[in-house]
Amino acid sequence: MFAKTLRRALSSVWGAVLLLSASTAIAGFGDTLNLREGVTATSKTVYGLHMLIFWICVVACAAVFAVLIYSLFAHRKSKGAVPATFHESTTVEVIWTTIPFLVLVGMAVPATKALLALEDTRDADMSILVTGYQWKWKYDYIDGAAEGISFFSNLDAKSNEMRQLGSGANPADHEHYLLDVDNRVVVPINKKIRFLITANDVIHSWWLPDLGWKQDAIPGFVNDGWTELTEPGVYRGKCAELCGKDHGFMPIVLEAMTEDDYNQWIADQKAGAAAAAASATQTWTLDDLVARGESVYNTNCVACHQANGQGIPGVFPAITGSAIATGDIGGHIDIVMNGKAGTAMQAFAGQLNDVDMAAVVTYQRNALGNSVGDMVQPSEIAALR
Repeated sequence: MFAKTLRRALSSVWGAVLLLSASTAIAGFGDTLNLREGVTATSKTVYGLHMLIFWICVVACAAVFAVLIYSLFAHRKSKGAVPATFHESTTVEVIWTTIPFLVLVGMAVPATKALLALEDTRDADMSILVTGYQWKWKYDYIDGAAEGISFFSNLDAKSNEMRQLGSGANPADHEHYLLDVDNRVVVPINKKIRFLITANDVIHSWWLPDLGWKQDAIPGFVNDGWTELTEPGVYRGKCAELCGKDHGFMPIVLEAMTEDDYNQWIADQKAGAAAAAASATQTWTLDDLVARGESVYNTNCVACHQANGQGIPGVFPAITGSAIATGDIGGHIDIVMNGKAGTAMQAFAGQLNDVDMAAVVTYQRNALGNSVGDMVQPSEIAALR
């Protein structure tokens, strides 16, 4: 009776193992269960290596379970099986050492080739410096046709609005909720692009699944990686390192363009930078500064100080009625530009241009329940840099 019960149980277990392996092999080829194949040559190499080792593990598992189950049934006591009396077998020792060794070598060779290819950033056509901040990314094009272009990439305004507490919004209404940004990092196709990856504050991790790799962004240290895309497209990722309160709100969006479209993007970026520089020399009205400052605040400040300016008690101070926002304007400018040591208040001098810096200070002093009535001109910010 016991043997019959055991036989059924083992048959059920073995059937479950086979069913799981089969379902994983079939359904797992999609993005839901399996590793994403990606769009680059390196990502396809990594995917191929993953599948090779996966099937080696399936075969090894099936072989071990088959021998185990056969031994349980063929050599059970009820059939009169008598345990062997030998102490050791050199032949068995050689077999079960040699076979795993050969399997491991067979996996190590292609794995080493793939790793060397992933790490080979030589002969890149262009380089982009990626810097992680709490909670955004900065991109600096350090050579090539786009040399000198620099910008921050933040969570897009729609996602930012929807994710606020009490917004009442339905994430299903946004196709790329929490996976879209205000400024995409743009690259040309058919070019080898090297990414130099670091961080300004805490450890982040730059991860785009379709590229087939990710790299940690560590303060004071530079990691690198590379990619080459052959087709135009938009690829999305996110920070893959728990980096603080808004870790889930710093996505990555990379857009690959044809050479002509990429050159047009460069021209647009340089024209925008020139226009921003020109606007910094103009005299702005209070209304214009407040309107511009609201957008800057919602992009850079709302995560900590909240949309209504009330902050988070005990964690992030309020803007509404605060001594900073209603007190000396020089002190207000100083803390926004240089931050406050020992707190989460970042220095925004390197993150905001003169117009945006003047606008957000003016907005904080004349909105969110404050009505000081004064303002800051971009030229005043420029003089303080």
